[in-house]
Amino acid sequence: MLHDILLIVVGLVIGAVVGFLIAKKYMEKFLKKNPPINEQMIKAMMSGMGRTPSQKQVNQMMKQMNKYM
Repeated sequence: MLHDILLIVVGLVIGAVVGFLIAKKYMEKFLKKNPPINEQMIKAMMSGMGRTPSQKQVNQMMKQMNKYM
């Protein structure tokens, strides 16, 4: 009885760990193929706000974006 419960708990823990690792790998692959934001998007966003961005400003924004990813 106790042995069966222990096997079920161990199986659930192993399944959760394996599922997490598979999901993490999938998300890393997805984000490499489809980055959430790039330089053109930043330029378009700043132009939409009425600013003409310099390359230095775009690079600073990219650094800030990559810092939080």
